Amino acid sequence: MEYILNPWPWYITGPLIALVMAILLYFGKTFGMSSNLETMCSMAGAGKFFDFFKSDWKEKQWNLAVVIGAIIGGFIATFLLSNNSTITLNTKTIAELNTLGFKNAGNSLMPKEIFSVDALTSWQGFLILVIGGLLVGFGTRYAGGCTSGHAISGLSSFQKPSLIAVIGFFIGGLIMTNFILPYIF
Repeated sequence: MEYILNPWPWYITGPLIALVMAILLYFGKTFGMSSNLETMCSMAGAGKFFDFFKSDWKEKQWNLAVVIGAIIGGFIATFLLSNNSTITLNTKTIAELNTLGFKNAGNSLMPKEIFSVDALTSWQGFLILVIGGLLVGFGTRYAGGCTSGHAISGLSSFQKPSLIAVIGFFIGGLIMTNFILPYIF
């Protein structure tokens, strides 16, 4: 039981991801979360207001299994397979996070300063959520897909636009972490 509660090693998860990608490529499908949002908006009737959502969502409904799987998988991982372990962080990283206001850095996978009801109901948390959501939505649309779609599906099928997008994601993450986040917290 101890093995099940620990994160699976790369030599198991890597081949499983590769197998899923091979199956999707064989059937001419792609993987990504943003396409699921597009499908859900089309199902909800957003095509009446925006031409972008005018599509036959029934062709893409197989993709909703990704959303359902992510929700069920997250539930199983959190409530059935979690061993409440902490993560090991470098002492310098912990010190930097403490200066930003993260009091229990490394004690949980999701810091309460960002992922809690109190953080959400504060002005700062609400603005981060709204502005961050708008920027992620714009970036996903502008890049033609999300990080999971480009990094997993696009790179595995050797698409140059996905390589450029993934490089951009990393650069954006570095800019956010080193130059913007310190001014927010």
